[in-house]
Amino acid sequence: MGLSTNEIAKKFYESNFYKDEDVLKKYLHPDVELSWYGTTGLRKLDLNGIAQISEQLAQSYESLRAEIEKVVSQDDNVAIHFTYFVRTIENPEEEMPLAHFIAIWELKDDKLFKGVQISQLGEEVDDNPWT
Repeated sequence: MGLSTNEIAKKFYESNFYKDEDVLKKYLHPDVELSWYGTTGLRKLDLNGIAQISEQLAQSYESLRAEIEKVVSQDDNVAIHFTYFVRTIENPEEEMPLAHFIAIWELKDDKLFKGVQISQLGEEVDDNPWT
């Protein structure tokens, strides 16, 4: 792919993965494993599980946009902090925060391979949490 570890993470989360399964295959390793700690508990996901959630997102939202706060990497490991903003099908004129995320990934073959992700439902966004 030729991208840096930071760029791979950023491009994946900023992509339209939820509308195009080919994007998932471009950025996610075929043997991807994601442990996602969310408001409903722990979910262990493989490529098929991530694809199913992506499909649900595409059916539920008009648009999904990641606003990335910080990306830090070392070798084949990357951590990313971001917020997803959505426009609903019922109200496409208003964008609202869906959830805040922190994800840590190990890359393999220049693809996201093993990850841990933590999310919290969206609410007010701190304009600059890193200052």
